[in-house]
Amino acid sequence: MSDFDVLVVGGGTGTNVAEAAAEAGFETALVEPGPLGGTCLNRGCNPSKMLIQAANAVEHVRDAERFHVDATLDGVDHAAVVDEMDDLLGGIASDMAAQYRDRPNLTLFDEYTEFVGERAVELGGETVTAEKVVVATGSRPVVPPIDGLDEIDYHTSRDALYRRDLPESLVIMGGGYIAVELGYVFETMGTDVTIVEANDTLIHREDGDVAALFTDIASDRHDVYTGHRVMGVAEAGDGYTVYAETEDGDALTVGGREVLVALGRRPNTDTLNLAAAGIEVDDRGFVETNEYLETSADGVWAQGDAAGNALFKHSGDYETRHTVANVVHGERRALDLSAMPHTIFTEPQVAGVGKTESDLDDREYVVGRAAYADSAMGRAKKLDEGFVKVLADRDGEILGVHVVGYEASTLLHEAVVAMRHDLTVDDVADTIHAHPTLSRVIEAAFRDATN
Repeated sequence: MSDFDVLVVGGGTGTNVAEAAAEAGFETALVEPGPLGGTCLNRGCNPSKMLIQAANAVEHVRDAERFHVDATLDGVDHAAVVDEMDDLLGGIASDMAAQYRDRPNLTLFDEYTEFVGERAVELGGETVTAEKVVVATGSRPVVPPIDGLDEIDYHTSRDALYRRDLPESLVIMGGGYIAVELGYVFETMGTDVTIVEANDTLIHREDGDVAALFTDIASDRHDVYTGHRVMGVAEAGDGYTVYAETEDGDALTVGGREVLVALGRRPNTDTLNLAAAGIEVDDRGFVETNEYLETSADGVWAQGDAAGNALFKHSGDYETRHTVANVVHGERRALDLSAMPHTIFTEPQVAGVGKTESDLDDREYVVGRAAYADSAMGRAKKLDEGFVKVLADRDGEILGVHVVGYEASTLLHEAVVAMRHDLTVDDVADTIHAHPTLSRVIEAAFRDATN
């Protein structure tokens, strides 16, 4: 007989699976060595967005003069921002742990574990088994083997988010969403930021037009070097020197008091001894799953960043609902990851869903576009930059929507709902949008795609 009915390894989105299993009357084990809440609560979405809100407040003060408002910025207490964030989020994690320890049918193990057999792990020096197992161990920052990197005190997003003092200058390796969000925060708060990115633009996975405009905007804020791959780093005086070069071998040398490595994320599966449980992973270490989130091992499911279907908190929440249905309630509910949105919370914001133009090279399509500046609310807010771009099939199928500009993260969701429910370009274009909301920019882009 197994020790538990359900064993959940990972305390991020996995906590919801464990809670549902316990409420359904299953003897449940939840394994999480760190604070509950996972990356989003402790090392990602929540802390970064709290810092970004403080940065936005600074930006609004600095921008007030454009509206003929005489405002001055007397200072930024960054340490207070971080302390408040740490107290709030740490309290949430602690409260979760206390509640789970008192919850019937739920046992919390705050330690690392690894598999020792089929649906069997080691906990407290003993072998613990379960009828059903869910792997939800999340991901962590990638730290590649760059020459000299292991000899310096570099930062990743994990610790940079909680830094109470602001460095005088910072070199960021990488130009993805984590790099540009943290670059925005540190620069706005008073740090001189340099970004070094191997691709030709920042946020290169975005639609080309979006990435190009964003790179131009970011280049006005930071020192940005695209098309340069970091080759090495070394101590230099009170800081560090970063060496990079282009594909043609042109060398670049930049310096900063601190270095931030923001070169992607990798799954936390390499320490779990998954082979002992018969759980297969792909060449990047992500657990291989089918549409029901089942792994190659009988009675084992995987979700969230560990499964690599989409490394977003909202995709993890969506997968959790399916895991609960399939593991706890015995259903066969398949994933539908279509119309998966993503957002970047810089200034301006970036948001997208569906295909980019580079994804559509071999397919006929039409493009609809509308600029913020051409809308009444855009003019009122003096939004000189930003646009909505719609990609559609000639029969009206919405293939992708991309937004760069004020509140892009909110504007996008009208397009997400439309794509998710198979609405056409005409359906959105013919919908009455309240004037003079920014949503009229969405309407204008869809109407442009019908012409």
